[in-house]
Amino acid sequence: MRLVFAGTPEVAVPALEALLDSRHEVVAVVTRPDAASGRGRRVSVSPVAQRAAEAGLEVLKPAKAGEPEFLDRLRELAPDCCPVVAYGALLRQDALDVPRHGWINLHFSLLPAWRGAAPVQHAVLHGDDVTGAATFRIEPALDSGPVYGVLTEPIGPRDTSGELLGRLARSGADLLVRTLDGIESGELAARPQSADGVSIAPKLTSEDARVDFGAPAMRVDRLVRACTPAPGAWSTFRGARIKLGPVLPAPDAPALPPGRLSADKKRVLVGTATHPVELGDVQPQGKRSMSAVEWARGVRPGAEEELGRD
Repeated sequence: MRLVFAGTPEVAVPALEALLDSRHEVVAVVTRPDAASGRGRRVSVSPVAQRAAEAGLEVLKPAKAGEPEFLDRLRELAPDCCPVVAYGALLRQDALDVPRHGWINLHFSLLPAWRGAAPVQHAVLHGDDVTGAATFRIEPALDSGPVYGVLTEPIGPRDTSGELLGRLARSGADLLVRTLDGIESGELAARPQSADGVSIAPKLTSEDARVDFGAPAMRVDRLVRACTPAPGAWSTFRGARIKLGPVLPAPDAPALPPGRLSADKKRVLVGTATHPVELGDVQPQGKRSMSAVEWARGVRPGAEEELGRD
């Protein structure tokens, strides 16, 4: 089939690679416009745009997918199907109507669970044991279209959302290719999603990523892992923000008041509502990432000092 692929971040690149290696023909790529990022606010192209350019593909960067110029070019390209992975913009019906087999989205959850922008983060945050990926035909409503295929992936007790998403991006790329193969051959039919078990996974903001050490240790652990690497879990120390890497629950450690620090030469503990957690890597504001032990050796926290006390 002739394909126009839509995607933007690094997590979409494995799917593009798999499609380029498949029997299908990728004739163009749709991605989000170039954006400023990083400390220097340099304008950069998306990872998908970069890989598409390397492959010699036409790259379309509409500000909105309903722009007349974009729709005209999409019709000229005459795709049979438009596979989508983390494109990051809403698709209007006039765009959805262009390919005869529709727009097929690879979504990183077991639909109808965790519809929305951050399915993997919410699966980790809520302590799910299993997640997965699904391919479905896009409809105007949020992630509600009929499903073609699914795969499952266990969530390890120490998985971060970044690690889990990396695995799903690779296995999901194969699922997407097999879905398109089945659509082309006519052997694969989509099934409506169940009306039961619907849950929503909105994007996690920086404020969502602030760690509340008044919560139980399990909740603290899940939040930090869910927000690693983005948007990045954080707290404050001596009035300045400090970014936190994954923590390790320490149920055998002596109890500490929520947020209270206890440091020695081997580890740095922080109190929660239940038992302490051991800090992993930390990154003070404006500085490099370092081990919690190295950080504590430099700041020498006092006996009564806490994280999260503004």
